[in-house]
Amino acid sequence: MMNILASETGFIVLFFLFAVGAAGSLLLSGNDKLANACASCFSIAGSIWGIAVSVAVLATNSVVNFTVGQTFWPLLSFNFDVTKLSAFFVFTIALISLFCSIYGIGYIKHYYRKYSIGALGFFYNLFIAGMILTVTANNALLFLIFWEIMSFASYFLVVYERDEEQNISAGFIYLVMTHIGTLFIIAAFLLIFKYTNSFDFSVMKQSAELLPLSVKNAAFVLMLIGFGTKAGIIPFHIWLPKAHPAAPSHVSALMSGVMIKTGVYMLIKFFLVVLQPVPLWWGLTVLTIGAISSLLGVLYALTEHDLKRLLAYSSIENIGIILLGVGSALVFSALAMPELVILSLVAALFHIFNHATFKALLFLSAGSVISQTHTRNMEKFGGLIRYMPQTAFCFLIGSMAISALPPFNGFFSEWLIFQTLFKGIFLMDFWTKWFFIFAAGSLAFTGGLALACFVKAFGSTFLARPRSAVVALSRESTFALLIAMFLLALLALLFGVFSGWITSVLKYISTGMIYRADAVVAGSAYGNSFVVGNGSDSVSAIAILFGVGLAVVFVIIAARFVINRKQKEVIGETWNCGSALLPRTQINAAGFSRSIVLIFKGLLKPSMQHDVEYLDAQSRYLPSSRAVSVGISDVYDIYFYKPLYGILTSLSVYSKAIQSGNINVYILYILIALTLALLVVV
Repeated sequence: MMNILASETGFIVLFFLFAVGAAGSLLLSGNDKLANACASCFSIAGSIWGIAVSVAVLATNSVVNFTVGQTFWPLLSFNFDVTKLSAFFVFTIALISLFCSIYGIGYIKHYYRKYSIGALGFFYNLFIAGMILTVTANNALLFLIFWEIMSFASYFLVVYERDEEQNISAGFIYLVMTHIGTLFIIAAFLLIFKYTNSFDFSVMKQSAELLPLSVKNAAFVLMLIGFGTKAGIIPFHIWLPKAHPAAPSHVSALMSGVMIKTGVYMLIKFFLVVLQPVPLWWGLTVLTIGAISSLLGVLYALTEHDLKRLLAYSSIENIGIILLGVGSALVFSALAMPELVILSLVAALFHIFNHATFKALLFLSAGSVISQTHTRNMEKFGGLIRYMPQTAFCFLIGSMAISALPPFNGFFSEWLIFQTLFKGIFLMDFWTKWFFIFAAGSLAFTGGLALACFVKAFGSTFLARPRSAVVALSRESTFALLIAMFLLALLALLFGVFSGWITSVLKYISTGMIYRADAVVAGSAYGNSFVVGNGSDSVSAIAILFGVGLAVVFVIIAARFVINRKQKEVIGETWNCGSALLPRTQINAAGFSRSIVLIFKGLLKPSMQHDVEYLDAQSRYLPSSRAVSVGISDVYDIYFYKPLYGILTSLSVYSKAIQSGNINVYILYILIALTLALLVVV
């Protein structure tokens, strides 16, 4: 059975399930219930099959390479290569898709008779299949086809609620940014093709040492921009906080949890596998970008009052944390330290997996809240724990995991990334170690701000008193929604407690991916895998320690319950200095983050507006009410994208002059273009 799964047949069945789900839901679009059932059932079946296939590939220690059909063009072959690395990403995509699909069974119901359920199911299944095909394609042209399928499917999911004008705007920005990134990717592939004469990734890998250093450097920059745009690294993140909140919540969970990781996958594949060996400055560049993205991402998240935008900015933060591991691996690879490369890769892959888990949990929990309150503004929440206690519990687990609190999984992957950075600080030369010091300081600062961010998110949403009438109308989530959230919450705990075993699996994946004979010899002075061994052992010990601690806490709670079970409890109103306790007297989301905004006002550029109403229009000294609103604008939007948009608009206006309407002039343009093309070719 394992051999069948880890074969061409296994993958064809996988894609067939998603294809049937997409086509079937579209054909059944006249009946909302049947379309929902078809799309959800086949996406669940495809996800389960994808988990089985990826596990089979890893368990059998095999690489599945196959070509589907005939080659229609010498440069385009339908060639797939499922290595340990791609199997890990297939497993992550399928696992998160499974829980999102279960959640979607109940969540999609509130779209009945409003939008086309068949179209939603079609693009949803196509989106998942596109992500899996993207990480298994072994040909650049084939990869671009699947990359576009994934991008267009996600675009139509972003604009699904088309009655909202902001969703259409968000989808347009997403489409523009993703295709700008694709242009850079195409340029990189063409540049490499010029010297390798092939679009197959395996041929590119074999010919990498023949590439001039200048060509490899140019390809690095182009790919960093192209794949970094999809991953949402700063400053190419502008689409992410707009598009993720606009999509249906289970789609937002997929986009934030796994789609942006496809960009990271390609960065790892090309920088650490295909284009080896790499120069030192590549790793230092990625390390710096990761530090900046993590810090600025969490700062923008902390200032947000839109719950889904807060989670979207948090994804930028966590992509930055992942890039700290990838950047460290590139530095150690350039310096021929293979064991430290493995440690860095284990840390990066572990955080990819962990972030997919707890971010999906948070988006699904937020979706449950938003579907009940019909708003994303946290200032209108408060006290929801009384009406949605189980959703609040799941959101709390996700908040603790993303804040890197033990014993949940986020702590252990960030701990491993800290280990890689500390190794760099102690082993690098004087100048290089400062990059690691900056990265470690940024990660420490990011951790503290992330904790504050999710204290704000959970407290403003679920605690205190309701700040609007919509809260009292809220009801607990349905069974399908709760089962998906509870399973993800359980995984966030289990992946933390059993992190030692998980890191050993990731070490197995990383070792098979990067080890080369010359690297082993060059790095043999560092011993036989002692670094990774110590890292995994320490993580296992910490997981066991906190597991025991958690058991002790449960025992204490149980003992207290037994001792106090016959005692009476009297619940009274909180004393508020003799005045009435009203919702407006409690701290809100804006007040919670105000001090952070003031500290970083030079970077965040807050805008403040005072609104004052007076009892007497002639008097300035008797105000009846006073209100202050604080707004935060993305500095990259203000100082980069808007000026760039203005320049392009001006150029477009001037370029209208060439549209004369004269056919003879247009023929002249064609002649000039052909002449220039011939000159370039010759």
